Amino acid sequence: MNAANHQVPFVVVGLDRELRVTSWNDRAAAQFGRSQADALGRDVAELLPVTDRDAAWRDLLVDRDDAPPQRLTFVDGRSFKWFAAPARVGDELVGVVCYGIDVTSQVAAQQASELEHVMLHVIADNLPITICAYAHDGTYLFADGMGLSMAGIQPAQLLGQNPLKLFEGNNDAVEFIRSGLDGVASHMEIETFGRIWDSWHIPAPPNNRAALVSLSLDVTEARRREQELAAKLDLIERQRQVIRELSTPIIEVWEGVVVMPIIGLVDSVRTAEIMENLLSSVGRLRARYAILDMTGIDVVDTATANHLLGMIRAVRLLGAEGIITGIQPGVAQTIVTLGVDLAHIVMHANLRQALKHCLAVAARTTRR
Repeated sequence: MNAANHQVPFVVVGLDRELRVTSWNDRAAAQFGRSQADALGRDVAELLPVTDRDAAWRDLLVDRDDAPPQRLTFVDGRSFKWFAAPARVGDELVGVVCYGIDVTSQVAAQQASELEHVMLHVIADNLPITICAYAHDGTYLFADGMGLSMAGIQPAQLLGQNPLKLFEGNNDAVEFIRSGLDGVASHMEIETFGRIWDSWHIPAPPNNRAALVSLSLDVTEARRREQELAAKLDLIERQRQVIRELSTPIIEVWEGVVVMPIIGLVDSVRTAEIMENLLSSVGRLRARYAILDMTGIDVVDTATANHLLGMIRAVRLLGAEGIITGIQPGVAQTIVTLGVDLAHIVMHANLRQALKHCLAVAARTTRR
């Protein structure tokens, strides 16, 4: 049973029925860092301890010439595949000769492949995506993912079909696929099977069965929600515009006399809108008097107050007289801090007094 000198591309380890080493070739010495003299007669389980991940040394002690190979993983992380040949004296099994080959890299590759396979299916089965692989002529080689079921499609319905023909009425889809088959990585949002897909086409490495891989995310519901949100925002903006118009209406109370009551919070943005509306109305109605009623404003900052006074000056440039009414104490204090000359600005306590002023001036002008 001495196999130590066998010239084979294997690690050769002979064992007796007690799993003591009876042979140990040069390749075994090189692989395991143990000389033949050091290995012979020792318990192989102590010499080369294995994990309980796969099999144990005793599993190699077989009495069959056609026993399947066993894989042992050592505590140092290496894996060897062993082919066991029974050693007999007459009909009695006296041991076994084990021929081993290092399969550590193959095992690592297999485990990585298994992990990738599991990850792919976990993602495909739980996210609204579709993953496809295409042959060089475009034929589906692989199609899977929860996105297909959401579109009411079984993967088997696509396998063997050519999307260039399947989508021949959809020019965007056909061009998208052709571009990927030509080796151009691309990203596009496209509509097929009644769904909207955010798709990536990624050319496969050369010399592969697949020429193209695609990943498509079903964004149908997201786009629907975006459209609903856009419609709501548009409605809100239109409502805001109505509110702005209602909060600063232009009222022609008499021929040539317009009144703009201002209600609520006034900031620089709203002040600009108020000025635009007031000046536009003065010019359109050819008003002689524009009354700015500030009864509904409790407080303004200095910038806003300056804008309101500038509004009166702008009205004067259009040939009309600007009048301010209803100034509250807080607003008055702010205007005073500006240090603006108010001598040429007509102010009244309330709208009634301002209207009397306008009618009186108009009557005097008529008499003259």
